[in-house]
Amino acid sequence: MSTKSILKDSSLSFLENYLNNASPTGFEAEGQKIWMDYLRPYVDTFITDTYGTAVGVINPDAPYKVVIEGHADEISWYVNYITEDGLIYVIRNGGSDHQIAPSKRVNIHTKKGIVKGVFGWPAIHTRKGEKEESAKLDNIFIDIGCENKEQVLAAGVHVGCVITYPDEFMILNENKFVCRAIDNRMGGFMIAEVARLLHENKQTLPFGLYITNSVQEEVGLRGAEMITQTIKPNVAIVTDVCHDTTTPMIDKKTQGETKIGAGPVITYAPAVQNKLRELIIDTAEKNKIPFQRNASSRVTGTDTDAFAYSNGGVASALISLPLRYMHTTVEMVHREDVENVIQLIYHTLLDMKNEDSFSYFK
Repeated sequence: MSTKSILKDSSLSFLENYLNNASPTGFEAEGQKIWMDYLRPYVDTFITDTYGTAVGVINPDAPYKVVIEGHADEISWYVNYITEDGLIYVIRNGGSDHQIAPSKRVNIHTKKGIVKGVFGWPAIHTRKGEKEESAKLDNIFIDIGCENKEQVLAAGVHVGCVITYPDEFMILNENKFVCRAIDNRMGGFMIAEVARLLHENKQTLPFGLYITNSVQEEVGLRGAEMITQTIKPNVAIVTDVCHDTTTPMIDKKTQGETKIGAGPVITYAPAVQNKLRELIIDTAEKNKIPFQRNASSRVTGTDTDAFAYSNGGVASALISLPLRYMHTTVEMVHREDVENVIQLIYHTLLDMKNEDSFSYFK
């Protein structure tokens, strides 16, 4: 593979804008608008559904349908209880990590706009004794500077308001992308870049390509479950993130060994169709795209599972982007891995042109 970057300045501007925008589970609409605006020049039409999954379609009249998919939502919190003193207790919206919450700034999304707040925590001076109490779901709380419940309600905050972190995009050491919500808006970015490459390189496909940005993955693959019934694809290539297991306190014997900078991760799992996976591996080897392998014993825990077991069975595969510090506000990926995932999906689609796709994956 050429070492020349495939990411344009306009691509990176889109990525930064897309990541910085909040798109919590169930409230993805604004992020989907940003994504669709970027994708619009590269597709023929769009499909959207009731809950907000967005699909850019190339060659929509083709009977054979191939999906490339990421998910649009990010983890967040819900306001669950407001005390008489004006403090706010929360419940999860997705797999939010209670241990990182203390002292974090937050945005509470209300009809009146963003209300700023912080997760409070008792000072170290006041935490006496040999065994300190750790952060738990039932003791973390948000302070928005109000003196009582009435002031909180007057600010527009009520039970059910969604809460996100404001942490924004940055680049470390020139090649590490860092932000909250890289899981998995980076997936939406990468599949959009595949569509851009197809358009700019004037590649035509003998099948319909459905560039799918699903909602509600973080609460059980729900967006993918819905949209696969709408599209009824023949093939689905899903991209999500997986763990960099080389950082401290991770057991490689149970988690496997995958590392940022070492290439896309190709998954072995019951939901992964063997012929499709092997085509992806052949494509990587032919194009000298570095890759890693990972095994999932029962489920992949990604939208791959939703696509694979739908509509009587859809040939599905998972290409993951290795990531450090998942479900924190400093998720980190390597730029070269991002580019190699894009290249791997792009070249796999081109290689599918050379296969008898209409029967190969049966």
